[in-house]
Amino acid sequence: MHIPDGYISPETAIVMYGAAAPFWYVAGRKIKRLMSGQTVPLLAIFSAFSFTIMMFNIPIPGGTTAHAVGGTLAAIILGPWAAIVTVSVALVIQALFFGDGGITAIGANCFNMAVVLPMVGYASYWLIARRSEPLSRRRLIAAGIGSYIGINASALLVGFELGIQPIFWTSNGHALYAPYPLSQAIPAMMLAHLTIAGAAEAIATVFVLAYVQRTHPELLFRRGGTTAAPVATAAPPVAPVRRKWVLPVMVAVIVLAVPLGLLAGGDAWGEWDAETLSQRNDVGYVPSGLQKYESIWHAPFSGYSMPWVPANASFFENALAYILAAVVGIGLIFVVVFALRVLSKRLATEQSPVST
Repeated sequence: MHIPDGYISPETAIVMYGAAAPFWYVAGRKIKRLMSGQTVPLLAIFSAFSFTIMMFNIPIPGGTTAHAVGGTLAAIILGPWAAIVTVSVALVIQALFFGDGGITAIGANCFNMAVVLPMVGYASYWLIARRSEPLSRRRLIAAGIGSYIGINASALLVGFELGIQPIFWTSNGHALYAPYPLSQAIPAMMLAHLTIAGAAEAIATVFVLAYVQRTHPELLFRRGGTTAAPVATAAPPVAPVRRKWVLPVMVAVIVLAVPLGLLAGGDAWGEWDAETLSQRNDVGYVPSGLQKYESIWHAPFSGYSMPWVPANASFFENALAYILAAVVGIGLIFVVVFALRVLSKRLATEQSPVST
């Protein structure tokens, strides 16, 4: 699902940055008044959840892998505009620090996974869950269906963006960027997400939402800001203090479990490096654009590893590095989210009228 550098043309990359930019702008304005109090830690926690769940590689028939995203879950609890921010922060950090997704493709990856996925997922959820109680089982069913539709809408877009590359950018009969046409790219993406990845997204969403219903029901009765509950109802008493650590503990458990993602062999479809792509029977060459742009950025923790881990490291060493990468990524997410809070407060101060 993460488009690497060199898989889409610069023209496509620019268009996708342009497509994502208005949503980033509106989302920033929508959540600006929420960048205070307890909302900021929630934004960071759900961004961290999205970051870590994307580290879980799930094996797909055919030797590839896929992953869940958690965008619809963030949209249900925080609101769709806040979900755009949380997932975008996770994706940008993945690209810059871990080489998961290209920096030239940040616009495309954010549009696909941070805009389309939560927006479509939340809209589907809202259509099913409206007029139901926030703590009802119907909300869980709606969340599962909505998240499944959202991730598949995102996968369809990725397949389309990769599949149009050989149509518009070729040289001497060879594709310059992604070499697979629409007839291959879309079925490959949809096969992985209509089956395994879509199920994983739905299960993760329903599981976490069920825990939130039981331990943090007040989050589902939020009003104003970015949330738009399908039905208005009085909020229940605030959850006991002993429950306030449930969400952070869940993130911690996921961090400790992320090495399980290493057990899935192979790469995600359409995320192969130039050397691997040249060895595939269905390609057999390296697209020149991919060769030119794939090394445009060297992430310090590429592949969610650590610089000191050798190429022939044991599973234990790789697992430890994977956990450390998750910790580093989550730390960076909290730094970015709280920096956004400081920036938001500063801008609000500068824009407020001066009293005389």
